[in-house]
Amino acid sequence: MIKVNRFKLYGYLFITLVAVVYSLPNFYGESPAIQLNTPNKMNLTALKEDLSKLNISPVSIEEQEQSWLLKFDNTEAQLQSLKTLTSAHPNWITALNLANNTPQWLMNLGAVPMKLGLDLRGGVHFLLNVDTVPAITLRVNADIKDMHTEIRKDHIKNIRIKNKNNQIIINGDRGLANINHLILKFSDYTIVSQDDNQIRLALSPSAQNKLIQYTIDQTIQILNNRVNELGVSEALVQQQGDTMISVDLPGIQDTAKAKDLLGSNATISFQLVVPESRGSHIRPIGTKFYDYNQRKVLLSETPILTGSSITFAISNISDNGHAVQIRLGGGGETRFYRATAENVGEQLAVVYSEKKMSFNQQTQKKGWRVDTKVISVATINQALGNSFEINNLESAVYAEKLALLLRSGALTAPFEIVEETLIGPSMGQENIFKGMLSLAIGFILVNLFMLMYYRTFGLVADLALLLNLLFLMAMLSVLGNTLTLPGIAGIVLTVGMAVDANVLINERIREELKRGITLINSIDAGYNKAFATIVDANVTTLIVAFILFGLGSGTIKGFAITLILGLISSMVTSIYITRAIIEWLVTRFETINIGLK
Repeated sequence: MIKVNRFKLYGYLFITLVAVVYSLPNFYGESPAIQLNTPNKMNLTALKEDLSKLNISPVSIEEQEQSWLLKFDNTEAQLQSLKTLTSAHPNWITALNLANNTPQWLMNLGAVPMKLGLDLRGGVHFLLNVDTVPAITLRVNADIKDMHTEIRKDHIKNIRIKNKNNQIIINGDRGLANINHLILKFSDYTIVSQDDNQIRLALSPSAQNKLIQYTIDQTIQILNNRVNELGVSEALVQQQGDTMISVDLPGIQDTAKAKDLLGSNATISFQLVVPESRGSHIRPIGTKFYDYNQRKVLLSETPILTGSSITFAISNISDNGHAVQIRLGGGGETRFYRATAENVGEQLAVVYSEKKMSFNQQTQKKGWRVDTKVISVATINQALGNSFEINNLESAVYAEKLALLLRSGALTAPFEIVEETLIGPSMGQENIFKGMLSLAIGFILVNLFMLMYYRTFGLVADLALLLNLLFLMAMLSVLGNTLTLPGIAGIVLTVGMAVDANVLINERIREELKRGITLINSIDAGYNKAFATIVDANVTTLIVAFILFGLGSGTIKGFAITLILGLISSMVTSIYITRAIIEWLVTRFETINIGLK
């Protein structure tokens, strides 16, 4: 007689209970919502009064860390409210979203629903191609400056250094033997060519790859900052290939706004105005003319502060019109304070620069064009410290956009949007319906087949299949994996593959019973003999799934991760949990039907 290990059975029951708890949030559904960021801090009462004036009636209003979440009954009310809000408050940052309806007690346990990808939720997908050449140029130019410093320090004369196509060209009229020690200090460079009077250096492939990867990582970090400023929850920014970045913004339906705020290759700099007495007739070296308010202003080309030094920026309305309040903390504050202290009474210009992709008709090639404009010129009344404001801006929308870009940081490398996809919320709902329908049909057909062919053993296999789905949902929710349409395909495939183990076990048990062995011994032999075959079959599939996960990207990863988790879960439910249930049934009823003819 089989002795059931009660502790093992209780352990399986506990695991099942945990899986049920952590899969429950997926059954509560989601409500259409609007994520709302206001330039100025608002309390709940003030927000409700403002919404009431606009005839906007959300089901509920939730205060989040830096934003508000307005929930609605249906998508129509959500879209109409968004239109009203953006019209009444163009400087408020709004984004369409889906808010989960999970009870608070489940959320306190850390139970949250699965994240849904763009193809299921709707939103915008961008594929960005990052131009890493400017980063390499910046590095080479910085190293050339360091070389000049070293040469002056060592009192070496008649040496000229320049950058040509991102290679360092060192020329010496009287030979270059006295700079060999200098080249050794710059170990990231390799000698491309060398003769008596010229040495050509280039970044080594390893140093160049490190710099490119560092640039991509920085760009991803800045894009993440901008996504956070947009107020988009569950956005995904990840590297794809060597120089590509994929950006998924769930819930966003306004592609123009997303491109404008996310894809801006913009930064600002603070440059001193050169007085007319010094620059009216002959333009001094290191200065440049700019257009401002239908007149020319002459500015020093060397900025005294750049956007990278700004740690906080917020738009507001001051006595001088629309403004951006700025706080420094990213380095360069001392230099900025000293420069403004030395130039009290002089004028300071704020220069806005943005890189844009343009098509050159002559060369028939795409290239980067830098659009630069002076957005503010003001007199320095006193030395500027860590906090000041840029005022007299053209509009509230412009001030908010500038504040957002300053908060999130300037991009270290420009990029071009090479792919753009918009998926509407209705299409996402249709994809969910079709995916769930296919899963339900597959699940029911497999269950019916197992029940009809293996009777009680088939019923146990069906129960294991249900547990397999619960375990899979729980793992996807806990791991925070994003479920996509290919991910649902992976779950459907898992449903079909999960019963393979039970088919093998049941057929082994049937073979043992046909040989005249008792039911108890047949169950034991069936599970033991099928174990190696089941593990071998699943391990070979897991190897392929891990390769797909490692080499694939985007939707392929989504399919691979659900397949991997589904296979692991199916092995646990099919081998261990079904055995515990069947052994318990045998001890209670002594005989059970396996559909043996």
